[in-house]
Amino acid sequence: MTSEKKSNGNKKLMEHVKDILKERGWKAFEIAKNTALGMKLQYKPLYDALQYFFNETWYDVQHPALVSLACEAVGGNPEKTVNIGAAIVLLAGAADIHDDIIDDSKLKNLRLTVYGKFNKDISLLLGDALLFEGLSFLHAACQKFSEREKNSILKLIKKAFFEIGNAEANEAEFKGKCNVNPKEYFSGIIKRKAAVAEAAAKIGAIIGGGTKKDIKILGRYGRALGILMTIRDEFVDMFELEELKNRIEKECLPLPMMYTFKDKNIKEKVLLCLQEESEKSLYDVIEKIMQIKEVTALKEKMRKIIERTIREIESIPNPKVLLELELLLKASIEDL
Repeated sequence: MTSEKKSNGNKKLMEHVKDILKERGWKAFEIAKNTALGMKLQYKPLYDALQYFFNETWYDVQHPALVSLACEAVGGNPEKTVNIGAAIVLLAGAADIHDDIIDDSKLKNLRLTVYGKFNKDISLLLGDALLFEGLSFLHAACQKFSEREKNSILKLIKKAFFEIGNAEANEAEFKGKCNVNPKEYFSGIIKRKAAVAEAAAKIGAIIGGGTKKDIKILGRYGRALGILMTIRDEFVDMFELEELKNRIEKECLPLPMMYTFKDKNIKEKVLLCLQEESEKSLYDVIEKIMQIKEVTALKEKMRKIIERTIREIESIPNPKVLLELELLLKASIEDL
């Protein structure tokens, strides 16, 4: 991934994927946003932080889009998934704010996080407010489904968010360490962070009336997609100067760098680039990192996950949905 590719990319595929996510997830996101902004937060700085979060930093259409796709994949009506998708947007938003506090992340995607713009106390309280609002909204949304469907949805949500909580706790142990085992990071962090995507796909299949086999297959799809997108983010973080600084100082290395920081020469070059804030020099070093054996093997592993997952979902009878599901997978490896 060169710096030029990172900024421009292959717009044809990536923009198409963005269109899919927006088309399928926008309605749920808007419901979540309006629900959150309707909370009676009487302390103005807290409400200002809420507005900032939804207007400037939080745009989660991917989770509700995945619920919608999975529902339609098994022959269901995706409109039935909208409120459940909105609940996931609220819950994932709460988790995101709490995650920024844990990681001391004040800047993300070149924008201040809620934690970076306001303060720790406001961020913590806002995360709590969104968590409770999300749980309340989820409970109300589940009332439209059968008792069996309701219980399944609630169990999946609970299990998924507990799993990402465990991932965050595990990740905290790696803070400031340059000798983290990449395999341990992959199994303990990356795979666990894909839990919500797996739950979203399973929930969509449940709402759509899918069989146990359908639910299992689409759950594996969601987990695979979550893993792929998380790995992609690990690559992208290497090219974001401020994000990379924060990860090295306060979190842990991006996965590709875990393979290379054992090389003292590479480590010193990266740290010097960050100290001098030289993006060009940093990109030159990262281009070399991208070519080492372990990193090329990681990219090949992503390709194999994509190929295996596409084979698993090929029985989906709806060609439009199948194509959209495949595009989401393929986009994860683009430009890497």
